[in-house]
Amino acid sequence: MAQDVFDDVKDMMDSIKMETVSDADALEAFRIKYLGTKNIIKPLFGQIRNVPNEKKKEFGQLLNELKGVAEGKYTELKNDLGGSNKKKNFDDLDLTAPPKSLRVGSRHPVSLVMNRMIEIFGRIGFEVAEDREIEDDWHNFTAMNTPEDHPARDMQDTFYLLNSTSQLLRTHTSSVQARTMTKMQPPIRIIAPGRVYRNETISARSHCQFHQVEGLYVDENVSFADMKQTLLYFAKELYGSKTEIRLRPSYFPFTEPSAEMDVFMGTADEKSKRLTKGTGWLEVLGCGMIDPAVLDNCGIDSNKYSGYAFGIGIERSAMQKYDISDIRLLFENDVRFLEQFKSAI
Repeated sequence: MAQDVFDDVKDMMDSIKMETVSDADALEAFRIKYLGTKNIIKPLFGQIRNVPNEKKKEFGQLLNELKGVAEGKYTELKNDLGGSNKKKNFDDLDLTAPPKSLRVGSRHPVSLVMNRMIEIFGRIGFEVAEDREIEDDWHNFTAMNTPEDHPARDMQDTFYLLNSTSQLLRTHTSSVQARTMTKMQPPIRIIAPGRVYRNETISARSHCQFHQVEGLYVDENVSFADMKQTLLYFAKELYGSKTEIRLRPSYFPFTEPSAEMDVFMGTADEKSKRLTKGTGWLEVLGCGMIDPAVLDNCGIDSNKYSGYAFGIGIERSAMQKYDISDIRLLFENDVRFLEQFKSAI
């Protein structure tokens, strides 16, 4: 019985070596027969239990050899068939035919809105500042007036690096502001666009990664009124010359006083009602006067200098501008979705 099984395997091996194919259908039939999920080699492995113990190892090695022969023969047949097809295709090639047109890419809606914001602030003297996304605890939190025991840390769920309590993915681009202020003295007028990360549940309205444009202006005698006029200019450039804004008191650990800025969208249509929850006002950014402790932490004399800062969420603005209902669409890289924004370039 055992010898019969060995002979069957050897006969099959010889048969495979003699196989030939003439076209792609025959090649596919060969693959299904010997390498498919229901190939005829697989049941032979079940025969191992019928082989004497001293022969089991030898039989297993023979089966592996059989499988290797089948795989090698398939590759050989595929290459031979491909070579003949290539020759045939080359003979039929029309070198005078025009080439196929390449698909034209498009800007991502987040990039479109971010570039627009950079352009607007660039007109009034704000320079772009960029820095690392993997940040240390001091620049991300402590410099921004959020020491280890500060309750403000609970406002943001942070991604820390493995086995580290000091290295993390930045939760805001305020860390770029901190690095800028520690490297240079006022006057400072920058915007810090970039990607940030927070450990949030992914849904239609929130994501664990998103983009911000944060602004910083530090100089002598900077006032709340300066900040308001800057943000009003920004809102009118982005949303239209007749745009109205309002500032509501809020709290951020690195600004005092702090505010949320709303833009009046109206309630004339269903879209505006939905965006503003029927109030007509849409929250677009947070802002405030820089806390003196932040200036002191970064080596700037808070008795001499003052300043303001603001942070804008790019995704929210992009979703509002292009009527996108689900934030997850912005991160799926679906070409069908992105092609809608060709005309916006």
